[in-house]
Amino acid sequence: MPTPAKEKPKELKVTDKRIFTAEGEIREEFRQEINPAEPLAAKPAAEAPAEKPAEKPAETPQPEKQQPPREERRRTIADKAQNPGTAFTDFIEPLIAQAYMSLGMLRNPYQPKPTIDVGAARQMIEIITMLKDKTAGNLTPDEEDFLATHLGELKLAFVQRTKSI
Repeated sequence: MPTPAKEKPKELKVTDKRIFTAEGEIREEFRQEINPAEPLAAKPAAEAPAEKPAEKPAETPQPEKQQPPREERRRTIADKAQNPGTAFTDFIEPLIAQAYMSLGMLRNPYQPKPTIDVGAARQMIEIITMLKDKTAGNLTPDEEDFLATHLGELKLAFVQRTKSI
């Protein structure tokens, strides 16, 4: 049904609630609420040395920062290859299994005897390598260990398998 012509459309009021103007200035209504921080260069030079010694004692526990690399060295390859159970490693694990199946190192449930498909193995290794490169810096140490260990093993197995063909 058509709407009656007597009804006026409801007015829509838009209020800009941004703190800064297009030029980067603080809007008038926010000037009392927000005080810009003073830049560090504005402090007198006499105050700067007084703050630096206070920071040095906080940074002295460096042995704690060096312990995690020691733990990683103690971990065996089997420990690093263990799936940590995160969503990312659960996603990567079937890709790794497919690469092992393509190399004939893992039994394919759909084929009676193991076959080697060099092209498929190379493609899976490249996909896993690409995922490792794209996720660099965004993975936990366990995820990085899991991915790096299996990728290294796959590359080594690929070279060994293709030499014998």
